Amino acid sequence: MGRVLIIGAGGVGTVVAHKVAQNPDVFTDIMIASRTKSKCDNVVKAIGNPNIKTAQVDADNVDELVTLFNDFKPEIVINVALPYQDLTIMEACLKAGVNYLDTANYEPKDVAHFEYSWQWAYKKRFEDAGLTAILGCGFDPGVSGIYTAYAAKHHFDEIQYLDIVDCNAGNHHKAFATNFNPEINIREITQNGRYYENGQWVTTKPLEIHKSLTYPNIGPKDSYLLYHEELESLVKNYPTIKRARFWMTFGQEYLTHLRVIQNIGMARIDEVEYNGVKIVPLQFLKAVLPNPQDLGENYDGETSIGCRIRGIKDGKERTYYVYNNCSHHAAYLETGMQGVSYTTGVPAMIGAMMFLKGLWKKPGVYNVEEFDPDPFMEQLNKQGLPWHEVFDGDLEL
Repeated sequence: MGRVLIIGAGGVGTVVAHKVAQNPDVFTDIMIASRTKSKCDNVVKAIGNPNIKTAQVDADNVDELVTLFNDFKPEIVINVALPYQDLTIMEACLKAGVNYLDTANYEPKDVAHFEYSWQWAYKKRFEDAGLTAILGCGFDPGVSGIYTAYAAKHHFDEIQYLDIVDCNAGNHHKAFATNFNPEINIREITQNGRYYENGQWVTTKPLEIHKSLTYPNIGPKDSYLLYHEELESLVKNYPTIKRARFWMTFGQEYLTHLRVIQNIGMARIDEVEYNGVKIVPLQFLKAVLPNPQDLGENYDGETSIGCRIRGIKDGKERTYYVYNNCSHHAAYLETGMQGVSYTTGVPAMIGAMMFLKGLWKKPGVYNVEEFDPDPFMEQLNKQGLPWHEVFDGDLEL
């Protein structure tokens, strides 16, 4: 049915490649491309499918990307490279006539800032080209938006309060490690928090607001309010929302390490000079921290990510909690990667599947909640991320 090109061979890219290869009725031709071709070759070796092609490409270079796209002629590109590279890949897709999907919004290298405006600005160009761009198709953003769309379609006349809750109750048995790209991870959690209430954005200090929330099969965990990009699109697409927030769990040991990293200047994203060479401290830190791809083997425990929603149905207030729990060990046995990579990679594959099946296909630039959630929700149950519902329970929020 379709030719797909995966850009990125990290933890998420590895999961995407495994899941794409598991669905040959949809994905007939596969290529993995990365700055380092040997990483792509290692993924192919792990999957055991010699028909998967690999290539070297610099995702910062539009011309290189266009040459690769014109050579392989994919119907859709799954971008699981760095968020800094979203715009160059989108630009190359327009030049080569290729459809686009990513898992995280663009952010500039020199400032930790999440905003969809840069990518939304491409809407008319994709419309005029007759191409589809699907933004934020990981878990959060991604499934969190699809959960919200599903709730709006089936369980509410009006969504009023939305809380996205993300718990990682796993243990990788390292003193300190991040579950995805350390540079992106640390930038995300050290910036100011932000949430939406009564038509405006409220800014908080980093990790200033926190409370204990109870997660299914896990129990109570201290959860911290962060800003996350899907809030921006969800309050736009569901204007009845009065308040939208995002919560993530962190252990005290992790937060202590993070404080030290900040206090000694290693979280800086500006250049410093060392022995006559300019380096970015956070990029140097990334080089010495454990690689998220290597955490899976000894990772136990599970993640729990979901949406806690309050609103109106048939004139009455109701609550709804929809979530998935993902075992790190089960994810590792299937793909060689831990649960955080798995929960991002599986939805990216499903989004590309939705496009190739013609279910999510319309010219322009769209966030996932702007498509029909039902076929995607059906595939989550089939592809390894089954979801569960709690009606009219205590949301704790």
